[in-house]
Amino acid sequence: MTAAPIHLAGNRLMLDPAGALWWPERKLLAVADLHLEKGSASALKGNLVPPWDTRATLDRLALLIRRYTPRTILALGDSFHDADGANRLMPADATRLRAIAASHEFIWLLGNHDPLPPDGLPGTTAEWWEASGVVFRHQAGGAGPEICGHHHPKASITTRAQTITRPCFVSGPQRLMLPAFGAYTGGLDVRHPAIAKLFPRGGRAFLLGKERLFAFTLGQSAAMQSG
Repeated sequence: MTAAPIHLAGNRLMLDPAGALWWPERKLLAVADLHLEKGSASALKGNLVPPWDTRATLDRLALLIRRYTPRTILALGDSFHDADGANRLMPADATRLRAIAASHEFIWLLGNHDPLPPDGLPGTTAEWWEASGVVFRHQAGGAGPEICGHHHPKASITTRAQTITRPCFVSGPQRLMLPAFGAYTGGLDVRHPAIAKLFPRGGRAFLLGKERLFAFTLGQSAAMQSG
């Protein structure tokens, strides 16, 4: 996979096509909106879906950990789909997640779906976290520079053959928004006012591809270029 470099507050960051942020200087891996146990939450409401979303998400996270060998892993909130999600983990998934969190400096940022620390899991819990002038938080709320998630950004772009819709990063002068990392997460189009208002000076979207990112200016819909 080919990651795309961007700069925020003078820091060189790498956007991975899997939907994660890698900060080489700090050996930090950041992911947003895992929404673990969304499948079991849906089942409790009578909507039966395959109960493997947590396992699939942890599989993807494990690949990134092997690729980058991070010192710090930062989860940008909504790591669980609801406040009781950690208690519904299958034993094998709980053991695996516990081992990941225990073997790294693991930081759980609180989100609107999981406003309380996860039960029985190692790591540090905080509402926000700061490094080198950049604030990480679940939902955008500051003047920046900041890195956030929450909105599950996605974008559509038209090629000669078809229109492609995929999750994406959104990058502006003072803000970077990460795509949702979870297996069962939906998305909000980058043109939606909830996202567009956070990038009043414009920016770029980085559409997730299988091996690379496809970058385009916000509002662009005809041409696509690899990032």
